[in-house]
Amino acid sequence: MPDVKAEAEEYAITHREAARQRVEHPMQPIWSAVDDYFGNLLAPADAQLDAALAANRAADLPAIDVSPLLGKFLHLLTQITQARRVLEIGTLGGYSTIWIARALPEGGRIVSLEFNSKHADVARKNLENAGLLDRVDLRVGRALDSLPVLASSGNGPFDLIFIDADKVNNPHYLEWALNLSRPGTTIVVDNVVRDGKVVDAESTDPNIQGTRRMTEMVAAEPRLSATVLQNVGMKGYDGFVLAVVLG
Repeated sequence: MPDVKAEAEEYAITHREAARQRVEHPMQPIWSAVDDYFGNLLAPADAQLDAALAANRAADLPAIDVSPLLGKFLHLLTQITQARRVLEIGTLGGYSTIWIARALPEGGRIVSLEFNSKHADVARKNLENAGLLDRVDLRVGRALDSLPVLASSGNGPFDLIFIDADKVNNPHYLEWALNLSRPGTTIVVDNVVRDGKVVDAESTDPNIQGTRRMTEMVAAEPRLSATVLQNVGMKGYDGFVLAVVLG
């Protein structure tokens, strides 16, 4: 049986350490200003989304939600791909979940997996406040326990898969994403640039090594065609993998 308490402690330490190591780039003020400029125009203030962020802060959740512009990107990607079935690995407080769920067509559904029960409780309330709880199947526990259950119970294939959880397990999440996909499924993996530290092959950071292994798997996988989009903004310097399943 997994040591859930130990995993919860490791999860919290990972986020605290990431925040401690982040050093603000000299360009951060202009990155944030540009994010604000475009965000105010294209992803403006929204009562339900703002309430979700406020609830996350009040509950002392890690401040690692996607930015409004990346949330809008996920929203548009859901619409562009005409996704009806979405898998999200890593719910946090449900901010990205709201963006995606809003873009689903009638009858569409998102399965969202969250390790931390406290985070899941906050997310559930945020989704209820946004009027979207009926579109979301929120499952609590280790994603690597939940994913086999999804597969064995006939869930999937999914049209869109968003991976934004612990980076150490990204290689395993990618494997399951492929198992739960079909030709044409879009896969997004967030936080792969990691302030540029991803290029350090000798890094002892397990998040870096997990990200590198996952990206190397993407490159070697003939069923995937992929790229990485680097981005800067209010969250600093990062980026995401964007892939499509070919067959």
